[in-house]
Amino acid sequence: MKAIIPVAGAGTKLRPHTYTQPKALIPIAGKTILSFIVDQLHEAGIQEFIFIVGYLGEKIQDYVSQTYPHLTTHFVYQNERQGTGHAIELTKSIVGDDEVFVALGDTICEYDVKEVIQSPYSMLGIKKVDDPRSFGVATVNEDGFIEQVVEKPAIPKSNMALVGLYKIKETDFLFDCLHHLFTDDIKTQGEYNLTDALDCMIKRGAKFQSFKVKSWFDCGKKETLLESNATLLKKFGGIVSEDLQSENSIIIPPVSIGAGCVLKNAIIGPHVAIGANTTINYSIVRDSIIGSYTNLFEVVLDNSLIGSDASVKGLSRSLNIGDNTEIDFG
Repeated sequence: MKAIIPVAGAGTKLRPHTYTQPKALIPIAGKTILSFIVDQLHEAGIQEFIFIVGYLGEKIQDYVSQTYPHLTTHFVYQNERQGTGHAIELTKSIVGDDEVFVALGDTICEYDVKEVIQSPYSMLGIKKVDDPRSFGVATVNEDGFIEQVVEKPAIPKSNMALVGLYKIKETDFLFDCLHHLFTDDIKTQGEYNLTDALDCMIKRGAKFQSFKVKSWFDCGKKETLLESNATLLKKFGGIVSEDLQSENSIIIPPVSIGAGCVLKNAIIGPHVAIGANTTINYSIVRDSIIGSYTNLFEVVLDNSLIGSDASVKGLSRSLNIGDNTEIDFG
């Protein structure tokens, strides 16, 4: 089985951070979003990964090559953003006849990965949501098999949302249905969508069993990213690097602090993730994500997202600052 991870999106809801950093590489609870996904699938036995990249794709490629040299990896460029269906179709020559596991690159979920991979059926991950109109929606029968999937319906038939996890056994069938979308120009909201191809497969007789995820962590915008960071830190605990230099500072767990960081006269936590080689002086930080190689001096931060190579001086609250930024409130 090969894993396909589409990470070509521009991540517009997380700007300014995604001007300089792919959304999949934004840190959360001490890891990148992409590492949560890859580690889950690799621990379940998958050795070969196909990454669909686009905007800032070279950063994804560099990160994967450095972090996962032991894996077999392929990189496919989606130069035109024509939807998830178009993205998956680009992998056809690499996939061949193998089964695939597709995990969207901004989806962190808790579920039994091995059980899903070893199931004799194709499977789609679902989760009950309050308002399913912003998601792909699945209609599930009493036996747990999926009867229909629709992308972002105005009037949903169920409140079971597709979470972005798809195990597909009949890949030749999948690529036939993707080809059908292109030849008949079937689009949803102007894009060729994977959900439409899956519905085509179901209508032509393919069987998909549903599986419910225990937790679904939304990493799509600042507010939900910070909520997910806090939840993951509470659930798994944080890792504080052994080489942390701390002077007259207090750490309130759970926090994650990367290598080479310096804290002086600071209060950090709870629910804070800090990248490598960041220095924090005379500051209080809680419920925030701070990038690498960043300097904070005399600030009070709460529910903030600070990029890498940033410098913040003075007093502020609830910031959303991109990479390579310098701010002086003094």
